[in-house]
Amino acid sequence: MKRIAAFAIVAASIVTASAQSIYYQDATNVDMARHTLRNDVLRREIVLPEVNGYKVLKADLHSHTIYSDGNVTPEYRVREAWVDGLDVLAVTEHVEYRPSEGKMYSYLKGYLPENMQNINMSNLVKEVGILTDLNLSNELATKAAESYGITIIPGVEVTRTPETIGHYNALFVKDANTIYDADPAASIRKAREQGAIIMHNHPGWRRKNLQMTEFEQKVYGEGLIDGVEIMNGSEFYPSVVNRASENKLFMAANTDIHSTTAMDYTNQGHYRNMTFILAKDASQESLMDALKKRRTLAYSFGTIAGDEELVKDFFLACVQFETIRVDEKGRRYMRMTNNTSMDFVLNFGGNPVQLRSFTSRNVSVAKGKELTFTVENMWVPTEQKHPEFKLKFKK
Repeated sequence: MKRIAAFAIVAASIVTASAQSIYYQDATNVDMARHTLRNDVLRREIVLPEVNGYKVLKADLHSHTIYSDGNVTPEYRVREAWVDGLDVLAVTEHVEYRPSEGKMYSYLKGYLPENMQNINMSNLVKEVGILTDLNLSNELATKAAESYGITIIPGVEVTRTPETIGHYNALFVKDANTIYDADPAASIRKAREQGAIIMHNHPGWRRKNLQMTEFEQKVYGEGLIDGVEIMNGSEFYPSVVNRASENKLFMAANTDIHSTTAMDYTNQGHYRNMTFILAKDASQESLMDALKKRRTLAYSFGTIAGDEELVKDFFLACVQFETIRVDEKGRRYMRMTNNTSMDFVLNFGGNPVQLRSFTSRNVSVAKGKELTFTVENMWVPTEQKHPEFKLKFKK
């Protein structure tokens, strides 16, 4: 019993000491202690290399707030993007679909004239046009972003029947209030007249297949589309990788976030969807130039997709090859080091193996032979789908 009592006393003293070490006296309130584990919000840094002289900027080109059908404010979206490690965010409220307006109207009813009515609650704007300020969300986000170093791309989403027409983000818009037209193609043209870039959103959503509709063939044929989401949320459209390449469109992966990325991604241990934009800097001009020249990669749930040359350049910028020794038969023993936050799944002709972020793997290759492997979590517009590497090393 004495031993048990002594152990209890020691354990209690350890708990007390531990408690004292993690609480500290508040500087202004003598009767309050604060916990050291309650830190300020920290940013999750995502380490990526420069590729071909360009920075790889982490972007989300599709997001929503309470000013359409999202659950959070523009200011929250910006802070969330900063915490998640992004450099660029596009706030893209629905032009035609803004159900939160009805809730806002009900909340402010006592402040508004009695004869006022909300008429933009439905999916059809019809003849009444746009009565609210569709630029406000972007203005609020841009103001908030000044404190976080995030670049905001002003945008809107043209939202029509997904089975027949689809949804389209207009990026770099100058005045969102002038884009709506009863004819969705006319809406897209109006955005283009402002100098906007048009991205085709989630082309497979609520579809039975990815065959292009008559409307899609029309706007693609007119050259009105600049890019396409090959990944949206958890959806991936492998065949659209080929479509993007054939039509010279930039490829994107975006969250289309309505709730929070903590709920949909980070609390489950994932990075959020990102479009990697290879640009000189994060200015509007550099970002637009990169999108027009298709310097993008799509990232979603550990998979990276894009044009083959750019995918390969990205991988070789991420992974360093170092020769450890060469034996008497000329066999080269090397270390592959992944210096980035990305994980890769490699196949050297057998079972897939992982090269996780900030780890190394040893490989060897016979004299005069190429080191041949595929990266199976990367997708390119070729028949084999995954990029194949054949690396030859100097003697």
